[in-house]
Amino acid sequence: MEGGGRPSLAQAALLAASTALTALVCSVYRHRARVARGLEGARRVRLDGDLRAVLLEAPGRCVPYAVIEGVVQSVKETLSSQFVENCKGVVQRLTLQEHKMVWNRTTHLWNDYEKIIHQRTNTTPFDLIPAEEGAAGITVRVMKPLDAAELSLETVYEKFHPSVQSFTDVIGHYISGERPKGIQETEQMLKVGTALTGVGELVLDNATIKLQPPKQGMPYYLSAMDFDSLLHRQESSVRFWKILTVVFGFATCAILFVILRKQYQHHRERQHLRQMQDEFRQAQERLMREMNVEGGETLKNACVICLSNTKSCVFLECGHVCSCNECYQALPEPRRCPICRQGITRVVPLYNS
Repeated sequence: MEGGGRPSLAQAALLAASTALTALVCSVYRHRARVARGLEGARRVRLDGDLRAVLLEAPGRCVPYAVIEGVVQSVKETLSSQFVENCKGVVQRLTLQEHKMVWNRTTHLWNDYEKIIHQRTNTTPFDLIPAEEGAAGITVRVMKPLDAAELSLETVYEKFHPSVQSFTDVIGHYISGERPKGIQETEQMLKVGTALTGVGELVLDNATIKLQPPKQGMPYYLSAMDFDSLLHRQESSVRFWKILTVVFGFATCAILFVILRKQYQHHRERQHLRQMQDEFRQAQERLMREMNVEGGETLKNACVICLSNTKSCVFLECGHVCSCNECYQALPEPRRCPICRQGITRVVPLYNS
């Protein structure tokens, strides 16, 4: 604590940082909890012959947040893999990622660094169809798949191309602090025939049933997991962020308690000091009234602590003469001058002639 009982700069900074982290973690927790509650309340519909009737009965021919499961089927042409034969899909993502080592001047260590230098995503319109046989003709058109918070793409090709370096390149890389490792080439696809769980807004537009991003701000999912697994993962995430919120909240409360406790102790010490000063002043006034003029010289040389013995000590280094030897011996460690509160390094006896 600083003078006056105020928290120190380090304590204030620690409290502010802990409060900010608690607020941030709590915000993430509340968002994840809202998403989990939205998933729990999502309406599960079956991709069968009754789906059109369900949408016709819904207000505005729309289910704001629905869960539907089906199999991916291309509407027109399919996308072919550039590296794998007979691999067809409706979403294709090609990525070139640079891998290198970067020298950290603080830790004096080489750290791995990855950077996407090129990425291209190709899409073609696709539907979800029933996985069961005998339900032909019932399809759901998937809109804006790249807007999904989770789009399950399967890695169909991955190859790492190491960089070739000469001796001169190695020397230059050590000087510059960057050592290239190579380029990783990856192809990901959403293949035709993949079982997909879609969570979003389900709407009947003329004769077409569409699954699209919801308008209430809820996340849009196109996941290869079944709905129960997707919900379980979200609930696990909520529990994790809830625990973090409790931990950071407890830490913030503990820091605040320590600061308030020190302020309370400082206030009690000041109050006790004022009480002792008032008692000392009252005792002096009472002695002044009781003593006659001849006793004034005795009071002038009296010990400021006991007010009965004569001053007999010189405190160094401050030089105050205010105490008798008995009261000096009774001072608590570390001994400080009763007048200026400076530490007493040594004591010189005072002799009155």
